[in-house]
Amino acid sequence: MTAEPKKRINYFYDHALGIFTHGTNHPMKPFRVRMTHNLVMNYGLCKKMEIFRPKPSTIDELTQFHTDDYINFLGKVTPSNMETCIKDCTRFNVGDDCPAFDGLLEYCRRATGGSLEGAARLNQGLCDIAVNWAGGLHHAKKQEASGFCYVNDIVVAILELLRYHKRVLYIDIDIHHGDGVEEAFYTTDRVMTLSFHNFGEYFPGTGDIHDIGIGKGKYHSVNFPLREGVDDKTYKSVFEPVVSHVVEWYKPSVIVLQCGADSLSGDRLGCFNLSSKGHADCVRFVKKFNIPMLVLGGGGYTIRNVSRAWAYETGVIIGQEIGPELPPNNSDNDYFGPEYTLDVHPSNMENKNTREYLEKIMITIFENLDRSRHAPSVQMQDIPGKNNAPDEIHEDEDDPDERISQQHCDKHIVPDNEYEDSSDEESIYNSIIPAEYGPSKYVRSYRHKIIKNRSQKNILRKLDSTVKYPDIIYPQNNNNGQFSMEVIDEVIMVEANSSKTDGIVATYPVHDKVYSLKPRRNGSIRSYYGQVGSSKWTVT
Repeated sequence: MTAEPKKRINYFYDHALGIFTHGTNHPMKPFRVRMTHNLVMNYGLCKKMEIFRPKPSTIDELTQFHTDDYINFLGKVTPSNMETCIKDCTRFNVGDDCPAFDGLLEYCRRATGGSLEGAARLNQGLCDIAVNWAGGLHHAKKQEASGFCYVNDIVVAILELLRYHKRVLYIDIDIHHGDGVEEAFYTTDRVMTLSFHNFGEYFPGTGDIHDIGIGKGKYHSVNFPLREGVDDKTYKSVFEPVVSHVVEWYKPSVIVLQCGADSLSGDRLGCFNLSSKGHADCVRFVKKFNIPMLVLGGGGYTIRNVSRAWAYETGVIIGQEIGPELPPNNSDNDYFGPEYTLDVHPSNMENKNTREYLEKIMITIFENLDRSRHAPSVQMQDIPGKNNAPDEIHEDEDDPDERISQQHCDKHIVPDNEYEDSSDEESIYNSIIPAEYGPSKYVRSYRHKIIKNRSQKNILRKLDSTVKYPDIIYPQNNNNGQFSMEVIDEVIMVEANSSKTDGIVATYPVHDKVYSLKPRRNGSIRSYYGQVGSSKWTVT
């Protein structure tokens, strides 16, 4: 490994994902990504990376891997019509573990969008590490849902990476075997899959040491089956030598790291005994190879521990130590009792992984790699165009009342020597911003950067604006319904529940907190009012 240079980090987050639910009693809770993001923002990690709101993936992008019939079905099935399509539900395995819920396909498109855009920006050299904690759904098959996963964003992202990279290494530290990704690339040497997981009478039941790939893919599927109770020391003793050997042997030009947090101690569905720092050590170790990396989420069903681990790992990625104290201004701190700290500690669970067993597995893996030739040669051709041409660059509508444009704000990353936020607009952006940090025509999405220093006057003007902002619908006077507004990390989210508009209808960056936005009728005129800090305002 060489000395670690400063990394350019891209972080992808879509607030809308936290609204979806698999059901009250279902263990998968998309809200955990919002909890993670709140910690990331309140620890100030946002200042050392670029934050993107990814554009949802398109149907054409999803069907690069999944079948048309399957994706079309995900767009049609709802809890209310499942009984009329039992045959298709059985065919596509939508039911108990993978229930239908409102907005299912939209959820899949949004979760996949961040992974796909992260891959696109890595391809273009616009970042060194891309992070999408909403991704990592590694069980989904070509035409089948599995293990709470409907669309395999990992496979879709790897297919994008293969357009530019000769070899992609996929590493999976989820407690469950990454069967969907392994199955997708089981016959190719362009992708090597490496999974550390619990094996035996445990879902999905795959990932045996002897599952090594077939055809050209022989010896390019590597599985390390572990027993219950593995702790930090044991995990590190096998993870680091195996990953080092695979990287040296395979010579990947990009790495995809799936960071499933169900391998943490105390997980609702897990049986490992890793601490949050032991889990993060895997991220820290892979980062040291200085190979472009796409970091994704995955499993994790004790959501307070999931958000702790992923927030801490975000700090590891940008090189900033955080914790153990929680940020005092974090609205989710009540979730983290009774300890109220960032750390996830191991328990006294028995470790059933003996030294002899682990050494036997490692020897088998090394022997399998030694039987094959080293990094496969790949004949690269001209890179084909995308099915959908990238969108034109989304230039923000500059506010004439502001001295600093939205586009300029989006390009800013706080340098290491800037310790305090300034309230002076003219002196905030006094550092030279490298061109590669700005929006790129190569990326198909509109980029929404979390920013500060928006005046209350500008908030009100934008609320009543008739200029359409990308992906935003503004509240109109004739909408008959309840609007609610909340602040998530300095972004106002306006949500509606009416016959004409459902879900998120607007987002606005703000400096102060907004607590509510409710309808108020004055004769035949309906207006919306709320509170910004201590000042009330009305939008008509």
